This record gives sequence, C-alpha cells and structure tokens, in this order.
Amino acid sequence: MNVFIAGGTSGIGYSLARHYLSKGYCVGVCGRDPAKITDSHFETLQVFQTDVCEMSSVLSTLKSFLVDKDQLDIFINCAGSYAEDVAGKISYEEAEEMLQTNILGTVNCFEAARKAMKKQKSGNIAVIASVSGIMNYENSSLYTKSKRSVIQIADAYRRALKPFGISVTTIAPGYVDTEKLRKLNQNDLSKKPFLTNLETAVSIITKAIEDKEKLIIFPAKMKWMMKSLSLLPSSLLNIIMFRKAKWMKND
Repeated sequence: MNVFIAGGTSGIGYSLARHYLSKGYCVGVCGRDPAKITDSHFETLQVFQTDVCEMSSVLSTLKSFLVDKDQLDIFINCAGSYAEDVAGKISYEEAEEMLQTNILGTVNCFEAARKAMKKQKSGNIAVIASVSGIMNYENSSLYTKSKRSVIQIADAYRRALKPFGISVTTIAPGYVDTEKLRKLNQNDLSKKPFLTNLETAVSIITKAIEDKEKLIIFPAKMKWMMKSLSLLPSSLLNIIMFRKAKWMKND
C-alpha cells in the first residue's frame, strides 16, 4: 500500500504516517518545514518540502513519491491553518494564509490525488476538516467558514470521483491533543471540552478511511453538542459563540 499525507510532518498527519509505517506501508509526507520531523526511528519515511497553496509544488512532490510505484492507494490532506478571529481582530496576513491553506490547499490536494488515481480507477482520498465546520451562522469565525468550505469541497469531489472508483472521506474532529493545540493555548487545555488523544484520533480516522465513510465527526459528545447548537437561532448562536471565544481567551 502506498500512502501520501500532505501536512504530515507534525500533529495528526505525522501520527497517521507512523501508524501506516508500522503496518509496513510505503509512506510519504510533505510540509513547509520538513525539519519538524526529528524522530529518526522511521528511516523509510519519505519526506518532502511542499507548499500545498502551490499546485505545481503538490504535483511535483506527488510525482516524485510515485516515481517507482504502480499506484497511489491513500492520499490524506492534513494541511491546515488556524487563527482566532471571533473574539478579536485578525491580521490580513493571518486571514490570507488561513484561506489559502484551508481552501486553495484543499482543492490543490484533491486535484493532485485525482490526477494520480483517475487512471487506476481506485483509491481513497481523505481530508481533515473540523467539527466547527458543521455549523452555519452569520458571525462564525473565518476558520469555521473555511472548514465548512472544506466539507463542501470534499462533498463535491466525492460525487465527481465516485464513478471512477475513488472514495472521499471527510474527517471533522473536535479538539485533538496535539503539540500545536498546546502551543496555541500555552499548554493549558483545561478549556477544551471532550479532548481526544492522538492515538484515539488515529484509530478513528484510519478506520473511517478503511470503511470508506463519507463523513466522520468525533468525539460523539462534541458532535451532538455542535449539532444541538446549530439548531439555535443565528442571533442567539452568535452571542453564545462570541462569549465562548472570549472565555477561552481569558478575556
């Protein structure tokens, strides 16, 4: 099995890479900073420096990974960018990076995987969205809107690629205990409800891909909480989510 993971040099992506390597699969990962990988125990891991916002970069990287391989079995896009803008201002640079990575990067990864898998008429593509993306209200954060777009983009590709035997799985996790999440919160995750550890997240994600699930939202408690909130009037939801963001920032 040949597996490629965009955004696989850290966090969920790297944990998924380690999982597939332990199964004896041929695994490649890419990211903007390959130096993030300091674990030398997996010498068979193929690492590439790639910017998912550049289509030529993604295509070139995937071509290099597949140069001596007959097919691409699994492509997972874990690349993502986050900046909080519900309870405070966001800079243009932060907004631009988040939109380009989360939306343009998603499309680029789908296109690269599609080109590789279409001729072989098989393959699994997965993308990491967010549980926040299942909510739709006027003043939701830019991050939430971008992740909602990821879910919609994945749904469009799922319909388009189904006739070619290619499955698309959208992963919408809640809070996962990664180094990045800890860094964003000064190592204090006490205000992150229903926190999922990396091992559990990897188990859920890999099973969803194997079972060719369309959309998997976890953990279950977060899923039902967000779905319940989404039933509220938009005006009330705006207030609740704004106060939540302020509370989480200790304002």
